[in-house]
Amino acid sequence: MPSKSTSRKSKGGKENERFSFPAVPKNCVVTGGTGFVGRRLVEMLVERGAEKVVAFDISPKPLDVVDDDNDAKKDSKRIVWMQGDLRKLSDVKKAIKGADCVWHIAALVGPYHEKEMYEQVNHVGTKNVIEAMKFHGVTKCVMSSSPSTRFDGNDINGLREDELDFPKVFLQEYAESKARGEKAMMKENNNKDFFSVAVAPHQVYGPRDYLFLHNFLLNAKRLRIFGDGENLISACFVDNYCHGLILGERALYPDSPALGKFYICTDGEPIKLWEMIDNAFVRLGFRSLKTKFGLPGWGFMMPLAKACDVVGYVLGKKFKLTPFSVRMLLINRYFDISNAKRDLNYEPIYSYDDAWEITMDWFEKEWMPKHAPEVEVPTKKGGNAKKR
Repeated sequence: MPSKSTSRKSKGGKENERFSFPAVPKNCVVTGGTGFVGRRLVEMLVERGAEKVVAFDISPKPLDVVDDDNDAKKDSKRIVWMQGDLRKLSDVKKAIKGADCVWHIAALVGPYHEKEMYEQVNHVGTKNVIEAMKFHGVTKCVMSSSPSTRFDGNDINGLREDELDFPKVFLQEYAESKARGEKAMMKENNNKDFFSVAVAPHQVYGPRDYLFLHNFLLNAKRLRIFGDGENLISACFVDNYCHGLILGERALYPDSPALGKFYICTDGEPIKLWEMIDNAFVRLGFRSLKTKFGLPGWGFMMPLAKACDVVGYVLGKKFKLTPFSVRMLLINRYFDISNAKRDLNYEPIYSYDDAWEITMDWFEKEWMPKHAPEVEVPTKKGGNAKKR
């Protein structure tokens, strides 16, 4: 178990300093290294002692990354921002050369892309990572997976990963392509010169989140609670998830119980999804969802979503309201992470309360001025709102 000492700094800065951690490989590669999870993983690998981290992504180096000679920025000199396409084997080979371990985070996410694109990035792209690793003799890969690869549409009430299986029919193209990629990567385990493990978060959040809370906040004025608002989920702070990914590498050795396995990392106890969203709204100065009339879930929103699917098919376009998205807002989705604790020695390094405060501070300081400058953010302990 890590031993305790302060706390995570600023929006993406130093990780929780209350803990000491085991060493990480000297030379690391992170695919998807400019994304939400990938970028934080790159930073944490450097913070834990990596000498070189290649951040490989189809997107260029983030604009807010500053390289200079100040001691405060010395960590950035160990990061190599490499732009390339996961679908091009030559690009992947260039990125992976010399790596001690690859963290394969890159993926095409969201429901609005063409089916072939999901296949090319999430499946073929993963096979390119495998081929590049073999070409260069790289023996370790920690693959970022998703619990959605095991979703069949029913409630998940505290199940372990080994109690989940790939469904006969996938609920979305993203999940199906991710499952294909995961199967390909896990199949390569030979307990000799190729070791891999799949580690997933559930409902990851934190500073620089432009996927989960971002989209709810953008729709704050029109959003309503779907159903009774009592459905439970597991959530995972981005630092907790990256910690789990780093521990995944430690579990890649001959005869490890983690080889070829699938694990889920969360913050621990389940929370109410709609309460989490409403807490963000109130904390940042938006109208509470609890003051608005709710929308019947299965009897109204689901039929409406199915109608949107039909209209979208006829018009050749995709609407944001889909049966999958409605289902995810209505069902329970929480997990028992005892397998990750046992095999990866995983424990969250941030409590949900601490992680939430860090997240809300970032949204207040960084997100609100750009996306909702007209909204007054309340002070934390009452008093006057912060006028922008």
